[in-house]
Amino acid sequence: QYKFRDLTIEELKNVSKTYPNFTFSMNTYTFKDGSQKDLLNFSGTVPVKYGNSYNIPICLWILDSHPFAPPICFLKPTANMSIAVGKHVDARGRIYLPYLQNWSHPKSTLIGLIKEMIAKFEEELPLYSLSSSDAAKQSELLSYIARITEGETDMKSRNKTGGRNEGCFNKITVVGAGDLGIACVLAVAAKDVADKVVLLDLSEGAAKGGAMDLEMFAVPNVEISKDFSASADSKVVVLTVNSLGNAQTYLDVIQSNVDLFRGIIPAVSHYSQNAVLLVASHPVEVMTFVSWKLSSFPKSRVIGVGANLDSERFQYMLTNLLKAEVLAKDAWIVGEQGEDKVPSWTSCTVVANQTEAMAARNSREKVANRAMEVLKGKGQRSWSVGLSVADLADSIVKDKRKIHSVSTLAKGCCNINSEVFLSLPCILGTSGVVEMVKLEEDPLVQEKLQSSAGSIHDLQQQLKL
Repeated sequence: QYKFRDLTIEELKNVSKTYPNFTFSMNTYTFKDGSQKDLLNFSGTVPVKYGNSYNIPICLWILDSHPFAPPICFLKPTANMSIAVGKHVDARGRIYLPYLQNWSHPKSTLIGLIKEMIAKFEEELPLYSLSSSDAAKQSELLSYIARITEGETDMKSRNKTGGRNEGCFNKITVVGAGDLGIACVLAVAAKDVADKVVLLDLSEGAAKGGAMDLEMFAVPNVEISKDFSASADSKVVVLTVNSLGNAQTYLDVIQSNVDLFRGIIPAVSHYSQNAVLLVASHPVEVMTFVSWKLSSFPKSRVIGVGANLDSERFQYMLTNLLKAEVLAKDAWIVGEQGEDKVPSWTSCTVVANQTEAMAARNSREKVANRAMEVLKGKGQRSWSVGLSVADLADSIVKDKRKIHSVSTLAKGCCNINSEVFLSLPCILGTSGVVEMVKLEEDPLVQEKLQSSAGSIHDLQQQLKL
């Protein structure tokens, strides 16, 4: 029963008049919480000019509180089309637009929504054509998308996973073909971490830049694909994508990344339900939290690259530059990436009395301060982060049980009560975080971690997941 039936019918008449190809029907829509409603929906194509002219198939579900609530919008790709995940479209074909977020009756209308949809699609085409072989590979994901757009819940679909890569024992997928993604692929291949590395190139059209070079020079055991099903049965999925939108504020930039992840995480977690998600996108603490929420994976299997690179550099400097090898084995950089990172220790040498303990602590702090000064001059280039990612992937895939400082759920540590991810020393294995290593009690370190947790939590509260 539509609460504002006359207003809804009037709007649908206007849509039918402007876009006569649309067909209308009443079907049952199942929401993510399992609740169901019989809702009006209409399907058809909208004309888009992107060099050539295209007809983009869409489906809009009209909520029973229309026009005071925005419709739920999806692409409806045919078998020879694939979704180009972007700022306004996720891997399931769900459409996200500023017009929908800012929906307000009577200013907002279905005609206005469709016009904005066309304008945004002309900036970033949401679909591309597949070859016949790629179309066959795409069939399972299209079926998955169809079930969701018809109202079936994510959890019902996630139990069915493609098995086209069962023969590949150790497989790693890198999502994103920018400089960082290419660096990760090359580093993982160079360290011989996996039997196969898949690069998911989500950019428009054919492979560009570094992805094209990988394709040209045929790097062994590396596959480049735009098809999410190519990632099936990965042991590790590395997330390197960052939105390149025109966001004005820091919050807008992060929200743009969240919107991008909303299209990626459900698809990769659908195809690799036992994978460890390794997040290298920025800001790593927030995007690791977002990946955890969107994937519904256990916290142990969603980690960020965090301060692994800084910790390795810190330990190297202590050992090789400052000749403090005894200190280096228990030294870690923890907390946030960037200026708020802080040195810490996982054990403390037992000394005879309080005076000696104070002297040992002062000596350690002086050495640590010198190392931190040197560390400030070391940037995080794509190739260096790629090597760090390969190091982490190696520990996970080969179950090395090595300690790394990675972004992990920090709730319960250092009196942190919120769901935030911070870099802490963790033992890594095939299931991700096997165990968190306890830090030495240091009031200054705890204060710094609590401060970081507070600011990150405040930022997360402002995001729309």
